This record gives sequence, structure tokens and C-alpha cells, in this order.
Amino acid sequence: MRDAAASRSARRHALGAAAFAIGMIGVAYAAVPFYALFCRATGYEGTPQRVVGDAVGEGHRILRVAFDANVAAGLPVRFEPETESIHARVGKAATVFFRAENRSDRTVSARAVFNVTPELAGAWFDKVQCFCFNEQRLGPHESAEWPVVFYLDPALEKDASMAEVRSITLSYTLFATPDPGAAEESSRRAGPAG
Repeated sequence: MRDAAASRSARRHALGAAAFAIGMIGVAYAAVPFYALFCRATGYEGTPQRVVGDAVGEGHRILRVAFDANVAAGLPVRFEPETESIHARVGKAATVFFRAENRSDRTVSARAVFNVTPELAGAWFDKVQCFCFNEQRLGPHESAEWPVVFYLDPALEKDASMAEVRSITLSYTLFATPDPGAAEESSRRAGPAG
């Protein structure tokens, strides 16, 4: 009788430990999208804000905004800003362009990941339109100009931590994404399963 009770207790502890482990794995997977959402909402880690519409009024400060473009290894794309930097008045919308050129004989799909430095400026960097909001596709040897429309939130003038900031850098890194057309072509060539 005592052995049966000990065996049931051991099974309960094992099930509890397994449930805890599975729960922690679930929390770890859920943390990534929640962290990304938090960064987008607060500007944490230099994440610019996505907004609809223009700022309400212009501020007084003018800051230098520099642009940086990088390409992840293995992506055959030349990617660069059209201009190295601009001077932007707080609250006034600005439009800049990035050039991309596919240097390969195949269609490529890519997505841009972005950040702003210094990181504290991310909360005040508002994007109205950006190629980084969507996946981009370039045909073989195709070139494109991709726009970014942004403004610096006038509220940054009231943030004491931004008082000494004179220059902000918007940086992009282009990463390859799976090409759905290539997957469809591959499955057609393989023929029906079975």
C-alpha cells in the first residue's frame, strides 16, 4: 500500500515537472512577439514608431538624421541610401529613398529590419510610410527606389534625455525571406505526393 502511494506521488511530481517545463517553453516562445510589440509601442531598443498621418505642429529643433543600409550575408542585393543624411526639423515630415539592386539571375524576396541610434530616440522617430513595413521582391537584375516618410515627434523637445542629442541614425539591414514562388515551383516539379 505504501509503495502504491509513493508511486502515485512520484508520478504526480513527474507530471507537475513536465507541465512546468512545457509551460516555460510556451512562455519563452510567447516572449518574442510580446517583446517586439513592447519595442514598437515604446521605442525601446531604438525601435521607431509606426504612425498614421503627420505630426501636429512643428518644433524648433533641427537634428541631423543619418541613414545606414546593410545586407545580410548571402543576399545578392546592393542596398544603399540615396543620401547620407539630412537635417530635419522636429515635427516636419521628410521623405528619403533607399536604392536596391538585385545582382542575381533569380527573383529575391527580402525584408528590412530597422533600428534607430541613439536608442532613446526610437520613441520619437515616427514612420508614416516605409518599405520595411512589407516584404520586398526584386526580379533578376531589377532595381528599385524604396521610400521612407518620417518625422521626429515634437514631444522630443520636452524630453530632457534628448536635450544633448544632435544626430540620429536610422539603420536598416536587409534579410532574405523565403520566396513563395520558388516553393510552389519546387512542389510542382516533385509531382503529387503519395
